[in-house]
Amino acid sequence: MTVVATGVGRAFGGVQALRDASFAARPGEIHALAGENGAGKSTLIKVLCGAIRADTGTVTVEGRIATAFQELSLLPDLTVAENLLLAAPPRGRLGLVRRGRLADEAALVLSRYGATGVDPRSPARDLAVSQKQVVELVRVLAMEPDVVFLDEPTAALAEREVDWLAGHMRRLRDAGACVIFTSHRWREIERLADRVTVFRNGTDVATRERLTEEEAITLMTGRTLGATYPDISGIVPGENALTVSGLTSGRLREVSFELRRGEILGVGGLAGQGQRDLFLTLFGAGKPTAGGLSAGGSRARAVRQPRDAIRAGIAYVPEDRKAEGLLLHLSIRDNVALATLARRSRAGFIRQRAEKAAVSGIAAKLDIGAGRSTAQAAGTLSGGNQQKAVMARWLLTDADVFLLYDVTRGVDAATKHDIYHLIADLARDGKAILFYSSETEEIAGLCHRVLVLREGRIVSELRGPVGDAETIVAASIREPADA
Repeated sequence: MTVVATGVGRAFGGVQALRDASFAARPGEIHALAGENGAGKSTLIKVLCGAIRADTGTVTVEGRIATAFQELSLLPDLTVAENLLLAAPPRGRLGLVRRGRLADEAALVLSRYGATGVDPRSPARDLAVSQKQVVELVRVLAMEPDVVFLDEPTAALAEREVDWLAGHMRRLRDAGACVIFTSHRWREIERLADRVTVFRNGTDVATRERLTEEEAITLMTGRTLGATYPDISGIVPGENALTVSGLTSGRLREVSFELRRGEILGVGGLAGQGQRDLFLTLFGAGKPTAGGLSAGGSRARAVRQPRDAIRAGIAYVPEDRKAEGLLLHLSIRDNVALATLARRSRAGFIRQRAEKAAVSGIAAKLDIGAGRSTAQAAGTLSGGNQQKAVMARWLLTDADVFLLYDVTRGVDAATKHDIYHLIADLARDGKAILFYSSETEEIAGLCHRVLVLREGRIVSELRGPVGDAETIVAASIREPADA
């Protein structure tokens, strides 16, 4: 075996992340780690690659190791080239870094691994999340390691980028390397993994060569879930809650549509076609150059910043909960209460008893942290519970319009199931929901209608439920004359 861990335990304060966990992987295989958020997968990878030390147990890893962690580690003020070649930059005779060669050598590395569309001269902070992930992965691939650890490597990637990474994972396996990865997208595990080890509550519960998604969910959770998507056929949309007219902003070009109360309206299309610009502009974080919107029956042209959107009854849940959604060092309670401080303040002072009661109630409703105290730091929560905390913040605002942008990215199957049903419940309560997901199946399974974007324009409207992802993908690539 190339990787062997036996009886591993690791605690963070009062949280036992791993307990008597064992794992083994061999050369020439792709081995998946599956489990809910907080099951111990990421902690095990950090122990195996030497990033943290286990409290108990033994670990053996043979060969050169490379790791892409779930948390992106690019230095934002350095260029792509500087990040990519940080460990081994081109040097001259005196050992000084040849800065003039950095971009050219980085371009060669990116080209060698088929990473197109990334400018080596761009500052890392200017890249999209998916591009940052690609650069992280190229940095790992360029090491040509014997053992590769990939923690949620596809969470921010579009389908074509997932295919790109899958090809490299198979190439490494065929060359005799051991590839260990985690993913919450079961299709990827079925497609790539030679074996799967399932974790629950910090320990391994099964290792199989073949495992259905239903069997895996039962092993992960200890319970059997119902249908993947809730039935929305009985939810009848009502009056308009949001009207968008000729909106132009960033990549968007003259986008017009109406969103009704009780409706889940999907936004589809290939990645990078203006979806993010649409959501940010509707929330006041993007600046329109033409067009406008109205919310709740009143003209909302004054939505120049998020504060204005909140006052108009618009809530936004972003894809990157760590960087855009939460202040990780603050408590769960402070994070959840952030958007409604004025409601529980008097003479400039927060009424802490009222705040605690409101946050505790919504945290219990969404089962955030399995009864964990809301006084704990938000950074101690698993990814799925962090996403629930962001959603809880906006539920407390009692907003009329919810802009949900890739809210299930990087969360486990059981938490996705909970979020799907929460979205359906919001629609039943008359809330209007605009929904985008990098997993087209979610848009197909959850939405009443789907607007398909291409090059910043709406090229198709699919009335649903659409039911299958293929219909949305076909509309995304179909030429306008054929639409």
